Amino acid sequence: MRRAMPFLFALLLPLAAHADDSYEIAKAPETKAKVGVKAAAGVTIKVKQGWHLNEQAPFSVELTPGPGVKVDKAKLGKADLKERGPEKALFEVAFTASEAGKKTIAAKARFVTCQGESVCRPVTENIQLALDVNK
Repeated sequence: MRRAMPFLFALLLPLAAHADDSYEIAKAPETKAKVGVKAAAGVTIKVKQGWHLNEQAPFSVELTPGPGVKVDKAKLGKADLKERGPEKALFEVAFTASEAGKKTIAAKARFVTCQGESVCRPVTENIQLALDVNK
């Protein structure tokens, strides 16, 4: 029961809490790909000193591909994490492009950061994955 407490506290904090002092999201500035060939773009969530990822809380990334791009899964969850731990979580976004050019995948990441056992922040972060697709 003690492990569930940070998630319960997270529900009590306001959703508008500024979490930029507790985490960062790293992604490649632009992922290279070829038309018709499956590729992947990484999304890494890292916590800053004194914080940790609440592994009891849900992790998800909802994906909305732009025109000319198809993702393998529209929503990634805990089971899809390539790396997972208290300080870092890595999602690989598998996609295939059907046409060349500059493309994007909109992503909405949801997770919870905690400091100690009583202070947690639910985070929703919108990011854009930039793709450079060649023939």
